[in-house]
Amino acid sequence: MSGIVTTGEKRLVLASGRAHPVLAQEVSEELGVEVLPMDAWDFANGEIYVRYGESVRGSDAFVLQSHPASINTWLMEHLIMIDALKRASTKRITAIAPSFPYARQDKKHRGREPISARLVADLYQTAGIDRMISVDLHAPQVQGYFDRPVDHLMALPILSKYVEGKYGQEDIVVVSPDAGRIRVAEQWAKRLGGIGLAFVHKSRDPKRPNQAVAKRVIGEVSGKTCILVDDMIDTAGTIVQAVEALHSHGATKVVVATTHPILSDPATERLRTSGVAEVICTNTLPVPPEKEFEQLTQLSIAPLIARAIRAVFDDGSVTSLFDGEV
Repeated sequence: MSGIVTTGEKRLVLASGRAHPVLAQEVSEELGVEVLPMDAWDFANGEIYVRYGESVRGSDAFVLQSHPASINTWLMEHLIMIDALKRASTKRITAIAPSFPYARQDKKHRGREPISARLVADLYQTAGIDRMISVDLHAPQVQGYFDRPVDHLMALPILSKYVEGKYGQEDIVVVSPDAGRIRVAEQWAKRLGGIGLAFVHKSRDPKRPNQAVAKRVIGEVSGKTCILVDDMIDTAGTIVQAVEALHSHGATKVVVATTHPILSDPATERLRTSGVAEVICTNTLPVPPEKEFEQLTQLSIAPLIARAIRAVFDDGSVTSLFDGEV
């Protein structure tokens, strides 16, 4: 039988959707448990069916699902998996969405728009979760859309450790791609020993998604290795413009560090030809072979997720995972 059983018959089970089996396997190995057996298939019209292969009655279930394209398919599968667990008398259900779906739609920019991130939160709660775990939410206030606990984890320790090991001897400065990410850049700068900060001033047209114009760089970047940090890369338009702006202001090298590699077309081609030295990301989302490129380095988020699962299961503290401390 899959899972860990502790005194008093407390049992941990790890379930995974079909979107990112590699990550699920990595998390299962970190925990020392097997992924819960599950049959899953699609009907001819796209309708999803799931059934677990063994009893989960009374268990503490953690349901992991990544949300790459097609995001709506994997979100629906996640909800159906949660419903199946609830109807199988699971004691507690924790949903794990490493890259929270629809997180960018966290507020209304104009009239007659939805707040889709709130809708997704409501869907998870209606499906039957008791807790949510996610990594580097695009907008931290998404936590407030839930009336259940949300563990908002940070990939900063994993990414910054790699950056420090490879570029720590160089003259580096942390750069935010826009004013809205300065808080994250400050955390990076502190983590890397109190180094300098800069940000790229840009404008965005709310009527045209995935498009922004980098205008000028605020801060000293000439002659430095710039660590350009963001939570996600979608089409890479914003990041590539920031890279170009930094080079035009005299940066000797630009390294991009991000948590979620969405990499919608034409992101791969843009990044490959952008002059960026390296793009560092985690595997919260899978990167298919056709979207990989020479400068891409993907680090595993599994140790962080496994630590959070273990802490929740043991009723321990997860505070250190919120603030990036180890």
